[in-house]
Amino acid sequence: MSGSWGDVLTGLVPLGLVIAVSPITVIPAVLVLQSPRPRPSGLAFLAGWSAALAVVTAVCVAASGLLGGLHKSPPGWASWLRVVLGSALIVLGVYHWLTRNRRTESPKWMRSFATITPVRAGLMGAVLVVARPDVLFVCIPAGLAIGTSGLDLADIWLAAVFFVIVAISTVAIPTLAYAAAGDRLDEAMGRVKAWMDANNAALMAAILLVIGLMVLYHGVHTLHHV
Repeated sequence: MSGSWGDVLTGLVPLGLVIAVSPITVIPAVLVLQSPRPRPSGLAFLAGWSAALAVVTAVCVAASGLLGGLHKSPPGWASWLRVVLGSALIVLGVYHWLTRNRRTESPKWMRSFATITPVRAGLMGAVLVVARPDVLFVCIPAGLAIGTSGLDLADIWLAAVFFVIVAISTVAIPTLAYAAAGDRLDEAMGRVKAWMDANNAALMAAILLVIGLMVLYHGVHTLHHV
């Protein structure tokens, strides 16, 4: 693969991880595995989550390609958009940090997972992608990085698949592990859920700040080389 391919993947890993390690990603995935029908509900949630994220990512990649050209160097507008999105992530992270003491427990919709069915789990997985602004804030710069990378068409879509795999990893790993190991993981899942539930606002703030700084830096750095 070319050096450009490696640069694209390096930039996609932290972007995918901001979705993957978000408490709003991990906690629902764990809660589904504590529902009355954990195996089918967990697999349905994973399918809905993966499909919706793949669609959003594909739209962002296609849009950036149409605007900037799939086989050109990144245009100036893409760098400025990264600056804006990075700044927005930083502001959102600061807001989450300043209001962290108001967020002492998961919202009511998360607690409804206790009685969720497989069909509802699949729908909820998809809804949690399209209804979360933080997911869009990450998918847009990821789509820009892929669509304006100068890679050929096949590598562009391989990079998009790579991003989706990273982003869904924290849903896929516990879901597939539970499908194999069953209720032997209940205690461990409960501990993870309790810890993330207690610290979800602070975790989200830290994640948004770090990724926002990275996106902002990349945008400013690219502007200096345009």
